[in-house]
Amino acid sequence: MEKKEEAKRCELGREIEKQKRRLIEREREREMSSAVSTTAYLARRAAQKERVRILYRRALKDTLNWAADDLREKFEANKHVSDLDTIDRLIDNAEATYNNFRHPDPYIVFVIVEICSIFSSGAFASFWHNSAVLKAYTIFLSAVPWAPGGSKFCRNPTPPAGVIFY
Repeated sequence: MEKKEEAKRCELGREIEKQKRRLIEREREREMSSAVSTTAYLARRAAQKERVRILYRRALKDTLNWAADDLREKFEANKHVSDLDTIDRLIDNAEATYNNFRHPDPYIVFVIVEICSIFSSGAFASFWHNSAVLKAYTIFLSAVPWAPGGSKFCRNPTPPAGVIFY
């Protein structure tokens, strides 16, 4: 009788050990799956934040100064939304609205890259890299839409030199 009881105790002990191992394995699996889901969640949130930042900057550039506050209020109204699908839907709606109201022929910012690459080697390298002339020239061309490459370049050609309109 004692041997049977002892055998039952041993068998119960083995069952308890098996259950403990299963629980430990399940806990490890949960931790691993939660780590993966947490990583996926954080990656998706980072992508959403980047999309919102880019959208806000584009919209702010196209908005007149007096409407910048209204634009900021629209972005701030949905600042505390935490559901990922809702955020994606809001971003898609905002991008569609932005594309709908965007100017059909926006100003093109023109920056000289060729000059920088041409004069960045050889004897001119130190002059051009340290020169305020190149910086001023680049800023001038990037700020003026009627410069070559800008969206207003040759849109309204100037009249001939001998013709004067009053």
